[in-house]
Amino acid sequence: MIRKAYVEGGLVRGIPAADPRITAFKGIPFAAPPVGENRWRAPQPVVPWEGERLCAEFGPIAMQEVPGVGKENIYMREWHVDPEVPMGEDCLYLNVWTPAKTADEKLPVFVWYFGGGLQVGYPSEMEFDGERLARRGIVVVTINYRVNVFGFLAHPQLTKEQPDAPTNFGHLDQQAATRWVKRNIQAFGGDPDNITIGGQSAGGGSVCAQLASPQNEGLFQHAIIESGMFGGVYGREFPSPSLADAEQRGVEFFEKLGVTTLEEARAIDANTLRDACRGWFFGTVPDGKFLLENPTKVIYTGRALQVPILITRTSDEFKTEVSAETMDDFRAQMQKAFGPRADAFLALCGDDLDEALQKATVSGLEISARALAHAMHQLPEGKPVYYGVFDAEIPGWDDPGTFHSVDLWFFFETLAKCWRPFVGKHYDLARQMCNYWANFVKTGDPNGADADGTPMPTWLPMSEDLKNSMWFRDKSEPAVDAPDPMMQIQVDAFYEKIVE
Repeated sequence: MIRKAYVEGGLVRGIPAADPRITAFKGIPFAAPPVGENRWRAPQPVVPWEGERLCAEFGPIAMQEVPGVGKENIYMREWHVDPEVPMGEDCLYLNVWTPAKTADEKLPVFVWYFGGGLQVGYPSEMEFDGERLARRGIVVVTINYRVNVFGFLAHPQLTKEQPDAPTNFGHLDQQAATRWVKRNIQAFGGDPDNITIGGQSAGGGSVCAQLASPQNEGLFQHAIIESGMFGGVYGREFPSPSLADAEQRGVEFFEKLGVTTLEEARAIDANTLRDACRGWFFGTVPDGKFLLENPTKVIYTGRALQVPILITRTSDEFKTEVSAETMDDFRAQMQKAFGPRADAFLALCGDDLDEALQKATVSGLEISARALAHAMHQLPEGKPVYYGVFDAEIPGWDDPGTFHSVDLWFFFETLAKCWRPFVGKHYDLARQMCNYWANFVKTGDPNGADADGTPMPTWLPMSEDLKNSMWFRDKSEPAVDAPDPMMQIQVDAFYEKIVE
């Protein structure tokens, strides 16, 4: 087993995981601490250390709201449970789980970006234990990155001071960590030329940003986007702010802080700064360097990095319901949303308003996934898109349905860490889902055999007419029907609007 590895910075020692055939290295620094003058800068080279560094504990989580404190919600019940988890501005660490015995095994590599709206989240969340995936013959890396104002502030003084990296520091952390993996993962038995990046929610959105960045050519070979590709429906859009707009917001935030210069702002205590940004949102900005424009548009117009993509959602999350007091209002909304396709859409709706509204309740996540597949098929050498929906029965006194993020327990096969009374059928499904993910990381194709050697249900990439999706229920079953005509119209209208 690989228990020691030489990496940039020095020698690290890992510890046996629960399965001693897996070694876990927790809290490896991949960049210098982003403190003092390094606050609001692109990640800087790691500070070397002397001797052997024991990597037995996760690094501090990025500055954010304290987990487990405040008004209770489902995520506090689920995994944000420990208000004493170490937190600090010095947070640029990553974690590695490897099954390799020697450094020359060239195992496929999975790099994971956590979610949390780019405002909260951390790789040490209990569901992100990489051991079960690693047991399937891959090296798993979970990385930390700066969030909220620490990770995504824009300000005119920043743009002037560092024009090559004026904002998007959290995404630059992700990029730097992935580049670190490419340079160092061979020491853990990984293949630097077979890297898959993946993430869920804002982590999935971060995957989109990395796909859309022209700086990342050749950095990774596959991508997994879980509940992280949001398409506006019925006229609703999710535009990225311009750099100028984000800079103005930064100016307003400095006014709130009572400072006028970067030097003054960098001198503010991290806790004070964290508390001051409560109620403010800081996120992805097309900055002309890391991102030239809105990542969604880059992807749908075929200008993103071309790699096989696996994209999923849960069946209950983020559905958009159209509301209208009268059929005339409803028709007006549809005309606005679908333009010349509105008449065909309305013909399928009929004249019964209640029935029409029910038909018009859709998932922007599904529309975006199917539009992505449509976009890939427009390219001469478009890569495959595998699309899946998590639709299992979730137990618990709160009767939560397939809420946003619940599928993480299954992808990482970490159900035993959850308080919910999962039973055999859930563990069977989690085993299969984890198999699909591991296979995709290995080859860009999720298909393969189950643990007993029997083939799992075939998961086909989405076809040109948008057939083929996998529905993860209590027993995995492939769904090969094309979307209904109403969905097809919505996908076409959304795609056309994006690429205008």
